[in-house]
Amino acid sequence: MSRRENRLPQTIARVRITHQSWSEGQLVGEVTAGEFLWEFVWNFRQGGLRVQPSMGRALIREPLARFLETYDYQLEAGGDYSFPIRAKL
Repeated sequence: MSRRENRLPQTIARVRITHQSWSEGQLVGEVTAGEFLWEFVWNFRQGGLRVQPSMGRALIREPLARFLETYDYQLEAGGDYSFPIRAKL
């Protein structure tokens, strides 16, 4: 097998933070991957993540949660970020 055949499929997810409130412990934003668009609310004090709509949510929820937990203090309202997902969307 060549190196190309061994590679896992990958899609780049793009995140935009639209609202941030340290007093409420919340980040609000949207994430796009492939042709999907979701809105999310992350309550970082309680560790809760809501993602809407439900279509394709199972594909993005876990990678988005890992991204938010890793970069939470670096994310700012109005900021655009990206991370890879190991799936082709």
